[in-house]
Amino acid sequence: MSKSRFVLDKFAKLIEQGFVNYKDVSDEIISILKSKRDEIIFKMKIASKEEVDILNKRISNLEKKLAEKKIRKKTSKVKK
Repeated sequence: MSKSRFVLDKFAKLIEQGFVNYKDVSDEIISILKSKRDEIIFKMKIASKEEVDILNKRISNLEKKLAEKKIRKKTSKVKK
């Protein structure tokens, strides 16, 4: 119950502060969820902070490569 209450409180704060723009709200929710994910990982002592940072960088690099690949795939030539 406390976890759902936490999320609802954060969401209510966003609305109160005037974050009505969808982009701002989605970015804020994503950052809240990422911070909660990192807290859980640190509490479980699965990996150190440095290891998590390195893995996050690798994931972001892979996401960029996938995005570039999708763009190139859309503009490919048609076979005759």
